[in-house]
Amino acid sequence: MGFTRGMKRPIEILYKRLSSPVNCGHAYSTSVVHSEISFARFSRNNSAGFSNYSNPINGFGICFTRTYSSEVSSSEQMNLIKQLRERTSAPIKEVKSALVSCNWDIEAAQTDLRKRGVVLASKKSSRLAAEGLLALAQNEKKAVLVELNCETDFVARNDIFQSLALSLAKSALLVEGSKEASVATPFSPECLEDLKMNFDHTKLTGERTVQNAITEVAAMMGENVKLGGGFVISAPSQGVLSTYLHTSPQPGIGRIAGILSLEVEDKDVSHDAVQRVGSELAMHIVAAKPLFLTKEDVTADALGNESDILRSQAESTGKSQMAIDRIVEGRLRKYFEEVVLMEQKFIVDDSVNIKTLLNNLSKEVGSTVKIGNFLRVEVGEGLKRLEAVSGSEPLTQAA
Repeated sequence: MGFTRGMKRPIEILYKRLSSPVNCGHAYSTSVVHSEISFARFSRNNSAGFSNYSNPINGFGICFTRTYSSEVSSSEQMNLIKQLRERTSAPIKEVKSALVSCNWDIEAAQTDLRKRGVVLASKKSSRLAAEGLLALAQNEKKAVLVELNCETDFVARNDIFQSLALSLAKSALLVEGSKEASVATPFSPECLEDLKMNFDHTKLTGERTVQNAITEVAAMMGENVKLGGGFVISAPSQGVLSTYLHTSPQPGIGRIAGILSLEVEDKDVSHDAVQRVGSELAMHIVAAKPLFLTKEDVTADALGNESDILRSQAESTGKSQMAIDRIVEGRLRKYFEEVVLMEQKFIVDDSVNIKTLLNNLSKEVGSTVKIGNFLRVEVGEGLKRLEAVSGSEPLTQAA
C-alpha cells in the first residue's frame, strides 16, 4: 500500500509529460499501462514512418507503446484519385479502392486496376449492351463496317470508346481476303478477337489483341463492352463505292450506315458525277430504309405475306372480286415503292424515283450506271443479321 501511494505522484507527473505536445519533428501515439490501469491514448500524425516499439521501465509493470502510421492528407488523396482517374478513366469507385488497397501508391494502384480489368469486365459481360457505334474504314478495294456495343449512349460518346471503334475498323480493313465479295458479307466477332493491333490513344497505347483491348476499355468504362461483328463489301472494278454515316460524332463513326456500289460500264468515264450521286444515294438508303434492290429481289415469303394481308383488308370492304384484285394490285405497287430501292422516290428530289435517277445519270456520263449492291445497318442490327445468316464466312474469306 505504501509503495502504491509512493508511486502515485511520479506516475501522474509522467502522464502529464506524455500528454503534452513534443516538438521534436516526429509525431506518434503513446499509451501507458500500469498494472491493470490503462491511460488514454493520444494520437498525432507521424511523418517519420518509424516502426512500433514498447519499452518496459524497470520491473514496475509500466509499459510505453508508441504506434507510428503513414497517413495521406485528404487533399493529397483527392489529388491522387484525380491523377489515377485521368490516367485510366476507370470508375472513381474502383480508382479509390485500388489506391486504398495499395496504400495510396499511384503506380501500384494503376497496375492493380489493370489486373482487376479482366474480373470487372467478366462480371459485366452478362449485361445487355444495346447501345454503341458503327465504325467505317474504306480503301480503293473495299469498305469494312464494324459494330462496337456498350450499355449506354454516355459511354458511346466517350473518346476512348470511339477511338477503339475506329481502330477496330481500320485493323479489319487491313486483313487480306482470299476472294472478292460482290455482296455485303457479314463476319462474326470471333474473326477479329485474336487480331493484334496498335493503339495510340493516350490512355490505351501499345500492341494488344482486340479482345484484350475491349476488356480494358470495359474496365475503364464500368460497362459491358463487346464487339458486335461487322460487314465487308468490295468496290466494283469499274465504278465507285459510296458511304454515309448518320449521327456521326466524328469522321468514320456513327449510329446508322449506308453503303452502296455504283458500277459504270465504260471504264474511261469520269467518276465525279457518279461519286456525287453515289453520296446522295447512300444518304437516301439511310433515310428511306429499303429492303430490296429490285422487285425481282423481293422474296416469295415477303410478297406472299404482304399479299395475304392486303387481300384480307380489301375483302373486308365487301366489294366484288374484281375490285378486290385491283385494290390488292394498287397496294402492292405502294408496297414496292416503300421497300424496293429502285422503286423508291428520291429523297433529294421526290419528282423522280431511283430508277429514273440512274437513267438520267447514265445519260449525263455517257455510260450505263447501275447499283451493284447496297447495305443499311443500324446499331443493334449487326448481331441480328449474323444470327440470321447461317455459317457466316470468316473475314479472311469474305474480304
